[in-house]
Amino acid sequence: MGSHFKPGDCVIYRKQKFSAHPGPNAKSIWPAANGDHYSYFVDKFYRVVAIDTDDKIVVITKRGKRRTLAVTDIALRRASWWHRLLLRSRFPSVTGGK
Repeated sequence: MGSHFKPGDCVIYRKQKFSAHPGPNAKSIWPAANGDHYSYFVDKFYRVVAIDTDDKIVVITKRGKRRTLAVTDIALRRASWWHRLLLRSRFPSVTGGK
């Protein structure tokens, strides 16, 4: 399966998190059975820096960290032109890092 991502692409990764206090960017918030914690999703904004041969991509975060993600992960999607325009400050720069 060939990757439809290329270096420089902006991507959005919907990450699932668990905590007692969801942040302001939390979406789809569900309380746990006993009500002490919450399950929710947060959109992470990354930029593709490399393509691996085994259907994985290497992305960079806003703070310069590198993550390896599977291309087939359903939580990963390419940012639309609308997201790139409105949320451009949330994506890492092309040079990487701050």
